[in-house]
Amino acid sequence: MKKVMLFVATAMIMTSCSFLSGTSNSQSNTQTTTTAQTTTPTDPTVAGQGAGNALYALYTQYKADGNKFNYKNTQNILNTVTLIANCENLKTNYKDKTYLQNFGKGLIASSMGLVTTDNVTAVTNSLVDMVKNSETVQNAQTKVQEGASTAASYAQTASTYAGALSTLLSAFAGK
Repeated sequence: MKKVMLFVATAMIMTSCSFLSGTSNSQSNTQTTTTAQTTTPTDPTVAGQGAGNALYALYTQYKADGNKFNYKNTQNILNTVTLIANCENLKTNYKDKTYLQNFGKGLIASSMGLVTTDNVTAVTNSLVDMVKNSETVQNAQTKVQEGASTAASYAQTASTYAGALSTLLSAFAGK
């Protein structure tokens, strides 16, 4: 487990240093392999599309792995980073109905039917909770472990996201 967490931490550190580059996906319904996107889109529809693509890629792998989130899969880590980057503005805009509607439109358009008009609110709320809760964990950890290594901080954050993603992905059972 320590090796896995070290690997996750290394991947997250590399991402934070912008060694990995993002790709933008068009508004079409074609799904492509997602690479880590380290910039946060300011347009909520574009952010929703990026999040939808990453969520679909994560769910597809989750199903392929027997309804489990595989922490050892590099693509899962990259897709998680992309999802986080696209959801970053949800922290400050979670009360803005227009922002959430446009973000939801992007989610629906790019998730290959995984996110629908029936579940978009629940999915968006899960993503909001995920980014808000992870910020709380990061802030608390920073205060408690002042001076601790960056790798430990990223490992904790990755672990926090992994649990939230497992819960979210399991909600799509039967798709």
